[in-house]
Amino acid sequence: MLVINLPFENLPQIKLSDKVHSVLRLMYDYQVQELAVVEMGEFKGIVKEETLLNADENLAIKELQHYFLNVSVNSGDHLLKAVSLAVASHLSILPVIDTDNKLAGIIETKHLLKDVSDFLELNEPGALIVLETDSLQYSFSEISRIVESNDAQVTQLNTSRDIESGKMQVTIKVNKLEVSDIVATFQRYEYHVKYYFGEELYTNELKNNYENLMSYLNV
Repeated sequence: MLVINLPFENLPQIKLSDKVHSVLRLMYDYQVQELAVVEMGEFKGIVKEETLLNADENLAIKELQHYFLNVSVNSGDHLLKAVSLAVASHLSILPVIDTDNKLAGIIETKHLLKDVSDFLELNEPGALIVLETDSLQYSFSEISRIVESNDAQVTQLNTSRDIESGKMQVTIKVNKLEVSDIVATFQRYEYHVKYYFGEELYTNELKNNYENLMSYLNV
């Protein structure tokens, strides 16, 4: 999913000639902590509320250009790049620009979590299985073959590295909820199944972990 396909917000664009007090009023009205500064369609940067609160309210925004943040995402970038940039910048908005540095739109970063959820199809029924393995032993084709041998398919797969153990964690989403047969097959092939979330939640700890995960993903 490309950034250009995401829903943009109807937020005001401010000009260099706008006064501090009027921009603060817009931020209050739209409940945002930043706004994009645009001149003749060209993106000039982001001005933050805290910058304006420490400035003379009658100053023109152009007098504060040295405080502008040059943070934006290209309209042709992938959704996940926008998410990464939003996390790194800690901003409430993310301007989207085209190849000519023209402002194409504004994304509110609080909505990106839903966009990721839609992209990963997290609301589709299915179970999660988390494996732990050495990096050299990781094989996507073997994992897929094991899942498919139990009349299921891998619909999502993500990898990460455990900092303490150095091992690779493989999180798999499959298109069925009852996965005891898949888990047993992984164990037979000597995979370490750390935990799984399906119909077979045998312990309170697993159940609580699942509920916490779902609650986080649905924010």
